[in-house]
Amino acid sequence: MSLPPPPGIYVPAVLFFDENENFDVPAVKAHVLRLAKPSPSLVRSLDENGFQSVVIIAGCGAQSARESKKLCSDAKEVGADYVLVLTPSVWPGQMTNDAILAFHRDVATHSPLPYLVYNFPTVTAGLNLDSDIILELIGKLHRLTSVKPTSEFATLAGVSEVLLQGLLSGSAGAIAALPNIVPKLHMKLYQLYLSGNIEDAMKLQALLGQGDFATKKVGGIGGIKALVAKHWGYGKPLVRSPLQVATAQQLRGPYLEKLEELIAMEKAL
Repeated sequence: MSLPPPPGIYVPAVLFFDENENFDVPAVKAHVLRLAKPSPSLVRSLDENGFQSVVIIAGCGAQSARESKKLCSDAKEVGADYVLVLTPSVWPGQMTNDAILAFHRDVATHSPLPYLVYNFPTVTAGLNLDSDIILELIGKLHRLTSVKPTSEFATLAGVSEVLLQGLLSGSAGAIAALPNIVPKLHMKLYQLYLSGNIEDAMKLQALLGQGDFATKKVGGIGGIKALVAKHWGYGKPLVRSPLQVATAQQLRGPYLEKLEELIAMEKAL
């Protein structure tokens, strides 16, 4: 069985676009490098700036096993370390447990990289991989690594609001959206946990939990991009259709104030 990724905080980095919905490559590079600094595609950019040790997890989910397998191969070619694969969801009614198992077995067996199962019911039409499915997959696939530590298996929380709770229960960390805004605060909480300072970690966890909820109220991805552009000076708050840019109404009020509070703490570190 392949080893899971090292414990820690992982970020599904937002991608910045121009007015034509093409990648704003300089902004994406700037963002990836800012995220890499708090922790001990753009692999070339990381290499050129001294971050060769940063773990790269490539999202390779697609609506067919064929396409997912191709994406896994592509990820290997460009230098990724792991692949992260969502369950297809175009035909949720036909995605029985047997179909889900068959898909992940097929893709994981053909993947040239260690394979992480990404369980995210919100974006897979409610399909939820329960523990029985995960355990069956683990029992039959030597490349199956984790679900988004032990030496052979790891779980990673998908939201910041349960980061500390997950660590205290045995998870290896998190793959979460809020670190796009405040990566240093997440690493601070992680270090507090490692040092055994649970009291201070709980105080910071409460703030991150509030911030996690606030991101949903300020426009989601669009709101995250707007705050990053405002405070770090790169990128534009543009999203690809059918997503909508964050509105002026969303970018004010108590939820924005909570995120501004966290950003002030981030900049003070």
